[in-house]
Amino acid sequence: MSPPPRTTPTRATTRVVSGAPRTILIVDDHKAFRESVSVLLESEEFTVVGTVADGAAALVAETRLRPAIVLLDIELGDESGFAVAVRLSELPDPPRVVLTSSRPADAYGPLIEAARARGFGFLAKRALSCAALAALVS
Repeated sequence: MSPPPRTTPTRATTRVVSGAPRTILIVDDHKAFRESVSVLLESEEFTVVGTVADGAAALVAETRLRPAIVLLDIELGDESGFAVAVRLSELPDPPRVVLTSSRPADAYGPLIEAARARGFGFLAKRALSCAALAALVS
């Protein structure tokens, strides 16, 4: 009897398993932020699978790395993080997108409300912690 055919696991079975580390892709145009947040998140329950500086690289990295979560800066140099978030959400089996900014949520007015309505989270950079991120994506 031959073994059953292998199937490609979905993000839900490979990336977000109860009690297992959560994989994350960090997208920010500031290298120092990407590096410091990587150290912060890796210190606890997250596994940073990649860091990229722009929206185009985020889409390529998401497809290749399949993170459970994408931490995405709103103020990217090449395009709006809101636009990148929408493109990520249109991928098959999309990741959980958490937008971040050095500005508070109310600085973006209806854009943040529209993002939340699409299921995207938001964390101000000054409030970013492992606990805050975990609570948002749980």
